[in-house]
Amino acid sequence: MNWNWLKAWKSGVEHMDRKTIAMYSFKVAYFVLGAMIVGLLFYFVLLLVGNHYTNDKKMVMGQSSVVVDEQGHEISKIYSENQEPVSLKQVPKKVQDAFIATEDARFYQNSGIDLRGTFRAVVTDILSGSKAEGGSTITQQLARNAYLSNQKTWFRKAQEAAIAISLERKYTKDQILEMYLNQLYFGNGIYGIQMASRFFFNKDVSQLTEDQGALLAALPKGPNGYSPIFYPQKALERRNLVLGQLQKYGYISANEAAQLKRQSLGLNVHKIQTHPEYDTYIDMVKDEAEQRYHISPDDLTRGGYKIVVPMNIAAQTASYNAFQNNAYFRGTNPKLSPQGAFTLMNKDGGVMAVQGGRDYVSGSYNHVNDPRQPGSSFKPLAVYGPALDSGGYQPYSLLQDKEVSYGNYKPTNYNGVYRGKITMYDAITVSENAPAVWLLNQIGINKSKSYLSKMGINIPDKGLAIALGGLQQGVTPMQMASAYTAFDNQGVQSQPYFIQAIYNSQGQKIATAHPTTKKIFSPQTAWYMTRMLQSVVQNGTAEVGYSPVSIAGKTGSTAYTKNGLRDAWFVGYTPDAVGSVWIGYDTTDKNQYLSGSSDDAVRLFKSVVNSIPGQSKLAFEKPAGVSDLDQPVRLARVTNLNVQGTLGKFAMPALNLSWSGSSDKRIVYKIYSEENGKTTYKGEVTGQNQYRIDFVNPLSNVAYYVIPYNPQTGMQGPASDKVEVRWFSHL
Repeated sequence: MNWNWLKAWKSGVEHMDRKTIAMYSFKVAYFVLGAMIVGLLFYFVLLLVGNHYTNDKKMVMGQSSVVVDEQGHEISKIYSENQEPVSLKQVPKKVQDAFIATEDARFYQNSGIDLRGTFRAVVTDILSGSKAEGGSTITQQLARNAYLSNQKTWFRKAQEAAIAISLERKYTKDQILEMYLNQLYFGNGIYGIQMASRFFFNKDVSQLTEDQGALLAALPKGPNGYSPIFYPQKALERRNLVLGQLQKYGYISANEAAQLKRQSLGLNVHKIQTHPEYDTYIDMVKDEAEQRYHISPDDLTRGGYKIVVPMNIAAQTASYNAFQNNAYFRGTNPKLSPQGAFTLMNKDGGVMAVQGGRDYVSGSYNHVNDPRQPGSSFKPLAVYGPALDSGGYQPYSLLQDKEVSYGNYKPTNYNGVYRGKITMYDAITVSENAPAVWLLNQIGINKSKSYLSKMGINIPDKGLAIALGGLQQGVTPMQMASAYTAFDNQGVQSQPYFIQAIYNSQGQKIATAHPTTKKIFSPQTAWYMTRMLQSVVQNGTAEVGYSPVSIAGKTGSTAYTKNGLRDAWFVGYTPDAVGSVWIGYDTTDKNQYLSGSSDDAVRLFKSVVNSIPGQSKLAFEKPAGVSDLDQPVRLARVTNLNVQGTLGKFAMPALNLSWSGSSDKRIVYKIYSEENGKTTYKGEVTGQNQYRIDFVNPLSNVAYYVIPYNPQTGMQGPASDKVEVRWFSHL
């Protein structure tokens, strides 16, 4: 329907001539009369159909949704755990007044539908071109909370009105107000005024003061935006607005209102948790239900759904217990512990465990989605993976390891030691910085960012600091875990999900997870990276702590002071699970920074995966069609070179050389002689510690020495000591 004429009448009537004003006035009158006639007809229809929707059971408790794991074990109920119904007699009259003055000043006068308010809302909606104005009475809000979604459609409003009329016919006003107060959502997973009183003030509802009641009445309009825990100033302003309403409608005097407005919020938060280890996970289930399946949190808590999730209960519990252990969270502020985030998902993206913070309660700040600087844990994603995948580099390719300036950027190794050259394998294992930056400069920043973009990591950064995870905006722990699935899954990245399936209250499956995947690297690159990241855990920066589980991964940290950190990371995986750990303060400054290291993140990760049944029996298996990566060749110094004269073919003079060296049979030993200042290559052997030289001059004075050679890298080791030989003297 075209309402432009009404908008024009509202905005431009002062500029119209009398004829035009008369025409529009007639249209307005016609509209109002028609609306009244339709409204009366509609009212009688509502009387007939309202009873179809109402159900006494839902008036008090709703139908709890239940969350179960894939084996059907119940994890949690959504809604009923945090509700404790009370009678209206237990609620002080001054608290009741606060809700009435705020939500429905004519509650005791209207018949469940405030026609004046509804008409005002309809006109406002029409003029604004949206459905912004509520116009709902307390009875209508109860109808919506108990039976309907929060979706703003004309059909939903019609249902709401029908149910409201039915409720008004079945219940008294006091009964409706009682049910309403027991249904309200106050944020932080809290439903009902009794639980809200216990949560925010640690007292029974009967003990609430007038200003406390005003604060609770302020919250239902925006439980998250007005949260007194996270937004105390906004909550205070909203509470004072409620006190103003109480004054406006004569419940309190102006003097009383002024005195109450001077009161602080007076919080005494008492956490109401039956299974606190699940809080982060359940909140993220709610978020996904709303964002992916369009089921609002309110609908979810009242709709009687069964939600199947890929949670691993052992991992979820172990991660929660680890987050209670101060040994993993070392900081310089004795009054405030560092925070943390933990994620663990299977290779297909199903989230097995998640913790959003050390003191996480339902609805609070979730560090899993908090962007932070990833430090060296970013190197495999931004540098080494792309370098391997784009060709030209192999795990044993030699990288430059020197202190070099790139314009104004001069990366340094954390220990100040530079080898000149180092293999990619070793650079990852010991987490050297200079080789990573050098390699990024070689492959190009655009190449790196193209791979990151495929992983869903879009960064504005344009400098070589990307190599070391020095980012403007950072990445989240969930993003890091998801990106590392590409290494654990033959180059294919999986996006995380929390809901495997949803069943409605009738037991019908209404939604099924469809995991999202994307090819990032070749299977060969992923396998090479896994072998190198295993070395990090076995011999490198993540070897701290015990674990019988096969683990690959990378540490990361960002410095704040010479001896303190801003962020500590470990991102790693087992043969079937990928996860991340972040530890740090929300705000780092001279008074609070990490006194620990990335070792804490490594230990925490290992403690969790150690607790998962069956993990220790798994091993990384080389996919078909890819080449395995041999262990690195380590050159040892050649010692104890011995030269013995003997008789060779045809009784000619010969020499037998023997020496001590490595047991690695892949090492090549090259033999040289030196006579009169001239060096001669005599030959080589592989994996042997002896060599025979036939046909020597028995009268010559020759020195011999041996040099070990690494066939993986093409590098030579140090030469052995020289042994001077006169054949006759060595017989």
